[in-house]
Amino acid sequence: MQDFEMTIYIKADPQVVWDAITGNEGNRAVMFGSVMRGDLEPGGRYEFVGPGEGGDETVHVYGEVLEAEPGAALSLTEHPGPIYRENHAELTSRMTWRLESAGDRLTKVTFTNDQWSAGHPSHAESAETWPKVLSSFKSWIETGEAIPLG
Repeated sequence: MQDFEMTIYIKADPQVVWDAITGNEGNRAVMFGSVMRGDLEPGGRYEFVGPGEGGDETVHVYGEVLEAEPGAALSLTEHPGPIYRENHAELTSRMTWRLESAGDRLTKVTFTNDQWSAGHPSHAESAETWPKVLSSFKSWIETGEAIPLG
Protein backbone atom coordinates (compact mmCIF):
# COMPACT_ATOMS: atom_id res chain seq x y z
CA MET A 1 0.00 0.00 0.00
CA GLN A 2 1.26 3.47 -0.89
CA ASP A 3 2.68 5.67 1.88
CA PHE A 4 1.50 9.24 2.33
CA GLU A 5 4.07 11.96 3.07
CA MET A 6 3.70 15.72 3.08
CA THR A 7 5.92 18.57 4.20
CA ILE A 8 4.57 21.99 5.21
CA TYR A 9 6.03 25.05 6.89
CA ILE A 10 4.26 26.71 9.80
CA LYS A 11 5.05 30.21 11.08
CA ALA A 12 5.58 29.18 14.72
CA ASP A 13 8.25 27.61 16.90
CA PRO A 14 8.40 23.78 16.97
CA GLN A 15 7.09 23.66 20.56
CA VAL A 16 4.01 25.68 19.56
CA VAL A 17 3.37 23.25 16.69
CA TRP A 18 3.86 20.29 19.04
CA ASP A 19 1.39 21.76 21.54
CA ALA A 20 -1.21 22.20 18.77
CA ILE A 21 -0.77 18.62 17.52
CA THR A 22 -0.89 17.06 20.98
CA GLY A 23 -3.01 19.52 22.98
CA ASN A 24 -6.75 19.60 23.48
CA GLU A 25 -7.34 23.06 22.01
CA GLY A 26 -5.63 22.36 18.68
CA ASN A 27 -7.15 18.92 18.35
CA ARG A 28 -10.67 20.10 19.11
CA ALA A 29 -10.32 22.83 16.48
CA VAL A 30 -8.91 20.57 13.76
CA MET A 31 -9.83 16.97 14.57
CA PHE A 32 -13.62 17.28 14.46
CA GLY A 33 -13.98 18.14 18.16
CA SER A 34 -11.85 15.23 19.36
CA VAL A 35 -9.01 15.32 21.87
CA MET A 36 -5.99 13.07 22.32
CA ARG A 37 -5.93 11.18 25.59
CA GLY A 38 -3.19 9.00 26.95
CA ASP A 39 0.47 8.97 27.86
CA LEU A 40 2.71 10.47 25.22
CA GLU A 41 5.72 8.33 25.98
CA PRO A 42 7.04 5.32 24.06
CA GLY A 43 4.93 2.26 24.86
CA GLY A 44 2.02 4.38 26.08
CA ARG A 45 -1.50 4.06 24.73
CA TYR A 46 -3.45 6.97 23.26
CA GLU A 47 -6.97 7.54 21.92
CA PHE A 48 -8.63 10.29 19.89
CA VAL A 49 -11.97 10.72 21.65
CA GLY A 50 -14.83 13.02 20.76
CA PRO A 51 -18.33 13.38 19.34
CA GLY A 52 -19.39 10.66 16.93
CA GLU A 53 -21.55 7.63 16.26
CA GLY A 54 -21.02 6.37 19.81
CA GLY A 55 -21.86 9.70 21.52
CA ASP A 56 -19.57 12.38 22.93
CA GLU A 57 -16.94 9.86 24.05
CA THR A 58 -16.54 7.97 20.76
CA VAL A 59 -13.05 6.49 20.30
CA HIS A 60 -12.25 7.40 16.70
CA VAL A 61 -8.65 6.18 16.58
CA TYR A 62 -6.37 4.50 19.10
CA GLY A 63 -2.95 2.95 19.28
CA GLU A 64 0.50 2.93 20.81
CA VAL A 65 3.03 5.72 21.12
CA LEU A 66 6.22 4.69 19.32
CA GLU A 67 8.17 7.94 19.75
CA ALA A 68 7.43 11.19 21.55
CA GLU A 69 10.00 13.95 21.70
CA PRO A 70 8.24 17.26 22.49
CA GLY A 71 8.92 19.85 19.83
CA ALA A 72 10.64 17.32 17.55
CA ALA A 73 8.87 14.02 16.82
CA LEU A 74 5.68 12.07 17.42
CA SER A 75 5.11 8.61 16.00
CA LEU A 76 1.98 6.55 16.71
CA THR A 77 0.42 3.33 15.56
CA GLU A 78 -3.20 3.81 14.48
CA HIS A 79 -6.24 1.57 14.65
CA PRO A 80 -9.78 2.68 13.74
CA GLY A 81 -12.07 2.92 16.75
CA PRO A 82 -13.98 -0.22 17.78
CA ILE A 83 -17.30 1.35 16.78
CA TYR A 84 -16.18 1.53 13.13
CA ARG A 85 -14.84 -1.96 12.44
CA GLU A 86 -15.23 -5.34 14.08
CA ASN A 87 -11.64 -6.17 13.10
CA HIS A 88 -10.28 -2.80 14.33
CA ALA A 89 -7.35 -4.40 16.19
CA GLU A 90 -6.10 -6.01 12.95
CA LEU A 91 -6.20 -2.74 10.99
CA THR A 92 -3.16 -0.56 11.56
CA SER A 93 -0.94 2.13 10.14
CA ARG A 94 1.76 4.42 11.49
CA MET A 95 1.51 8.23 11.72
CA THR A 96 4.70 10.23 12.20
CA TRP A 97 5.17 13.98 12.64
CA ARG A 98 8.75 15.33 12.37
CA LEU A 99 9.22 18.94 13.48
CA GLU A 100 12.37 20.92 12.65
CA SER A 101 13.21 24.53 13.21
CA ALA A 102 13.53 26.17 9.79
CA GLY A 103 14.36 29.71 10.89
CA ASP A 104 13.03 32.38 13.19
CA ARG A 105 9.61 31.17 14.40
CA LEU A 106 9.33 28.77 11.46
CA THR A 107 8.82 25.01 11.68
CA LYS A 108 9.21 22.43 8.95
CA VAL A 109 6.63 19.71 9.53
CA THR A 110 7.02 16.42 7.71
CA PHE A 111 4.07 14.08 8.19
CA THR A 112 4.12 10.45 7.10
CA ASN A 113 1.31 7.88 7.23
CA ASP A 114 2.72 4.46 6.35
CA GLN A 115 2.96 0.79 7.36
CA TRP A 116 -0.64 0.15 6.34
CA SER A 117 -2.11 -3.27 7.07
CA ALA A 118 -3.72 -5.00 4.09
CA GLY A 119 -7.28 -3.88 3.49
CA HIS A 120 -7.22 -0.91 5.90
CA PRO A 121 -10.36 1.05 4.92
CA SER A 122 -8.84 4.48 5.69
CA HIS A 123 -5.93 4.07 3.27
CA ALA A 124 -7.98 5.11 0.23
CA GLU A 125 -9.00 8.38 1.93
CA SER A 126 -5.61 9.31 3.43
CA ALA A 127 -4.21 11.14 0.38
CA GLU A 128 -7.27 13.43 0.38
CA THR A 129 -7.81 13.77 4.14
CA TRP A 130 -4.29 14.46 5.42
CA PRO A 131 -3.57 17.55 3.27
CA LYS A 132 -6.78 19.11 4.60
CA VAL A 133 -5.95 18.21 8.22
CA LEU A 134 -2.37 19.47 7.95
CA SER A 135 -3.54 22.68 6.27
CA SER A 136 -6.09 23.16 9.01
CA PHE A 137 -3.41 22.78 11.73
CA LYS A 138 -1.28 25.35 9.86
CA SER A 139 -4.19 27.77 9.63
CA TRP A 140 -5.19 27.27 13.27
CA ILE A 141 -1.64 27.79 14.54
CA GLU A 142 -0.99 30.86 12.41
CA THR A 143 -4.41 32.57 12.57
CA GLY A 144 -6.41 30.92 15.35
CA GLU A 145 -8.96 29.60 12.84
CA ALA A 146 -9.10 26.06 11.48
CA ILE A 147 -10.27 25.55 7.92
CA PRO A 148 -13.63 23.80 7.42
CA LEU A 149 -13.02 20.10 6.76
CA GLY A 150 -16.61 19.22 5.91
